[in-house]
Amino acid sequence: MVSWYLIAPIVVPMTTAVLAILLWNNRAAQRAVSAAGAGLHLVTAILLMAQVWQGGILAGQMGEWPAPFGITLVADHLSAVMVLITGIMGLGVGLYSLSDINEDRERNGFHPLYHVLLTGVTGSFITGDLFNLYVWFEVMLIASFALLALGAEKEQLDGAIKYAAINLVSTVMFLIAVGILYGLTGTLNMADLAVRLPQVEQQGLVTTVAVLFMIAFGIKSAVFPLFFWLPASYHTPAVAVSAIFAGLLTKVGVYALVRTFTLIFTGDVAYTHTALLVVAGLTMVTGVLGAAAQNEIRRILSFHIISQIGYMVMGLALYTPLGLIGAVFYLVHHIIVKTNLFLVAGVAKRLTGSMELKKIGGLYKASPLLAVLFLIPALSLGGIPPLSGFWAKLVLIRASLEIGSYAIAATAILVGLLTMFSMTKIWGEAFWKPHPGGDARVLSISDLTATERTLLIGPIVVFAALTVAIGLWTQPFLDLATRASAELLAPAPYIEAVLGPQAGVPGAEHAGAQP
Repeated sequence: MVSWYLIAPIVVPMTTAVLAILLWNNRAAQRAVSAAGAGLHLVTAILLMAQVWQGGILAGQMGEWPAPFGITLVADHLSAVMVLITGIMGLGVGLYSLSDINEDRERNGFHPLYHVLLTGVTGSFITGDLFNLYVWFEVMLIASFALLALGAEKEQLDGAIKYAAINLVSTVMFLIAVGILYGLTGTLNMADLAVRLPQVEQQGLVTTVAVLFMIAFGIKSAVFPLFFWLPASYHTPAVAVSAIFAGLLTKVGVYALVRTFTLIFTGDVAYTHTALLVVAGLTMVTGVLGAAAQNEIRRILSFHIISQIGYMVMGLALYTPLGLIGAVFYLVHHIIVKTNLFLVAGVAKRLTGSMELKKIGGLYKASPLLAVLFLIPALSLGGIPPLSGFWAKLVLIRASLEIGSYAIAATAILVGLLTMFSMTKIWGEAFWKPHPGGDARVLSISDLTATERTLLIGPIVVFAALTVAIGLWTQPFLDLATRASAELLAPAPYIEAVLGPQAGVPGAEHAGAQP
């Protein structure tokens, strides 16, 4: 039987979405249910994390069908921490949305769509089957497309169409790869694939399928050269929608890459992971150069999503214990920081009337608190000590130097410096220089209502505090990342948790393999 610890993080947002639909004509009740559902989702995520931390990998089969025939749910330390960070972001952005999303968008389905999105993200992290991963991807795609288009403004529709079109291409490639893989092995259960794939005679075909998955998940992750859909769409919807997208959606793609290229596609590491390393470097460079050329806050931050994805893929591509520790640590750090920067951008727009750098200014003088709340995630993104981004970058750079990958280490350092350039550009234009229209054009946080201050500033303060806490008390987070890395490199416990102790686990230990 499947544990309620596994089911609850999926059932809660799904149920919340249904209740929000039933309360369609009662806006106040819908908002209350949405906030309560996000809070309960976080509680279930905390319980799952505690259970995995204390008892190890948790797996279960829906409907009492034994693996690999039934629907498998499984949570190791990587899955559990991703579900937990989803719960934290879901609650924070959900509360922020109560002040950010206007009544028209709420009446057109924001709250149910938001929780359907959280359902898809959570399901993607917990599923143990590639076909069900496809299903959860489609749940995410439908909800995210609707959220992008919510409001039906011309710019939104343009961004939504680009977003949907390229993601449908990714879906087709994913399905083709899944079909070929099923034809080769007769299974799509990820643990079962880890056992059967090494026994396939056509290993060249397996590598080809691995490349198809790399492209499909690469589109979802927005890696080079498949990233163009992201900066064309993420700046168009409401700020709360942009923030949850920035924090979570591309990270589902990164998670899928990490999961499949540590558990399933490990037969030709010299080829696949070397390709991933090259992609990681190009993603970092092109993303940060794109950010440097922009003059609108959300566009700058969107390109930085691309750039920072490169660091996460870099950790996977290095394929060493320290590299994967860095990848997991970077995932957690970046989700918090990037979500927070988008939320700060929304408040900046509320106070100045725009996100175009040339049209705004004076925020430091009008709102010193907001300036501090911007500096914390901005400096963390650039890798300034002692914030979380410094440790994340340090681990990855050290991992690359340990195995002599000096080019990617130099790239990571250079991109970190260029990231600081973009952040200082936002600081100089939006916060430091006077507003072009005079100080009277800039509101302060004190000009907001008490409710607005609570809903808008509250989540930003909490996320900033998390960033500082991870930087100052790093060891518990590194311990978590270390556990996740060990499970990824030695998947025998994962396979046995799903298939049982009788499962043959050929070549289960991958630790020390290098591209």
